[in-house]
Amino acid sequence: MRYLFSLLLIPLLCTCGSAPEKDTSPPTRPNILFIMSDDHAQRAISAYTDELVSTPGLDRIAEEGMLFRNSFVTNSICAPSRAAILTGKYSHLNGKIDNLSPFNPNQWTFTEALHDAGYRTSLIGKHHLKAVPRGIDEFRGLIGQGSYYAPRFVHNGDTLDAEPGYTSTLITDYAIEELKRSAGGDQPFCMLYWHKAPHRNWMPDTSDLPGLLDRRFPVPANLRDDYEGRPAAQHADMRIADMFTSHDLKVTGQYQNPDPGTGGATFIKNPDFDQVKNTDRQLSRLTPAQQKAWAPFLKRVGEEWLQVKGTSDELEWRYQRYMQDYIASVESVDRNVARVLDYLDEAGLAENTIVIYTSDQGFYLGEHGWYDKRFMYEESHRTPLMIRYPAAVKAGSETEDLVLNIDLGSTLLDYAGVTPPAEVQGVSLRPILEGNSPDDWREDIYYRYYQQMDSYHRVARHEGVRGERYKLIHFTEPGFEGYELYDLEKDPNEMDNRIDDPELEGVKTELMERIKEQRVALKVD
Repeated sequence: MRYLFSLLLIPLLCTCGSAPEKDTSPPTRPNILFIMSDDHAQRAISAYTDELVSTPGLDRIAEEGMLFRNSFVTNSICAPSRAAILTGKYSHLNGKIDNLSPFNPNQWTFTEALHDAGYRTSLIGKHHLKAVPRGIDEFRGLIGQGSYYAPRFVHNGDTLDAEPGYTSTLITDYAIEELKRSAGGDQPFCMLYWHKAPHRNWMPDTSDLPGLLDRRFPVPANLRDDYEGRPAAQHADMRIADMFTSHDLKVTGQYQNPDPGTGGATFIKNPDFDQVKNTDRQLSRLTPAQQKAWAPFLKRVGEEWLQVKGTSDELEWRYQRYMQDYIASVESVDRNVARVLDYLDEAGLAENTIVIYTSDQGFYLGEHGWYDKRFMYEESHRTPLMIRYPAAVKAGSETEDLVLNIDLGSTLLDYAGVTPPAEVQGVSLRPILEGNSPDDWREDIYYRYYQQMDSYHRVARHEGVRGERYKLIHFTEPGFEGYELYDLEKDPNEMDNRIDDPELEGVKTELMERIKEQRVALKVD
């Protein structure tokens, strides 16, 4: 195949004393496999830490490539993050500032640039932007968030019937089918293989249910955070203590009705909003065999709930229940990514294929008592990033350079020999990947969250700047205006807001100026 690395032995017809002709053929362009999950915390990948889970499939990418220790997003919420990745631009320039605003599919994206450069492009899995960007040859995307069981897909404009099966497995089946088509062609390919999991509501595959309720996970030191000195954090509606018992924790209406949780949805005033009924609808998507597998699981969950409800053990039970399902969802992604990596090996594609694994943002796994994302605090601001490219990236390498999700498109275009337009704000990571970090690489990063407070999770709008050691967050939401300053070296859990600490007065002044400078440089309104 044209885009496998191989050596062609060509007989040279020459006369004595003549020099061989110089090879002027262009280098083979790499294939691209861009894998992304949804809401995957760094802590839930064993390449970063093995305290929660073992992910041998995902770890392969780091072991055979580079692990990025300091990878961040520009806006920690699903659709805006995807738009930032595709366009290489911050939310205020690509227009997708929150989950409510529309995405303009007619703007430039790195996938369109690759398509125009001769790549076969595809997007398989969770899209979440409604409008499909230009330049995608093969699109098979979930409708909206998609369901964990019996999901429905849109295939090149046609809405398909629900398919029995588990979403992570189905997405991977389709990805491998498309890889087989691409491998048989005469173009390099760029596939966006984007998972739904581990997005809320974390429904495990039936194969992961046995023994799941017996698993226990370490409890974060700040699970019972009192939010002292952090009014915006205190106001947010994303506590595990307030999760939906039905939708999130899988306590059916037989054991708890109505659902006592707020679930981040306090803004919804519709009297017909009923998470118990919604959970019943989700369970109705299961096949008879799947229902049989889930029945004893749901029975035990309900019985446990009745034992802990209203007791001092309730919060930790909720935490363990959440983590059990979240980690099981991650493990399914891991197994399925391993399937795709195995196919690349079997097809002889691995050597000349850039493989990226990342998430649209990080996620809270009990830190600050939370689930969800949105805030500029480390757990949701960070996102996993691992890149493998055997032809250029040293196996087992790591970097602590500050990188952003908007850098990924520029990186791929660099390796493909395509120049992005001047308005793209992301910077190619190629020098870092090849062990040559630039001396003038960025020393801090800018962040901004836009979604209005009268929506899911009630998070105040804010912006901020993060350097190697210090972070300054500026809350701009009316009623919550103010600053928070953290020393990440001494306070990695961000519990001590030192904005009024005279010892850090110089740091505060410097970071306030950096926010102004970043706004000018990035053309923030």
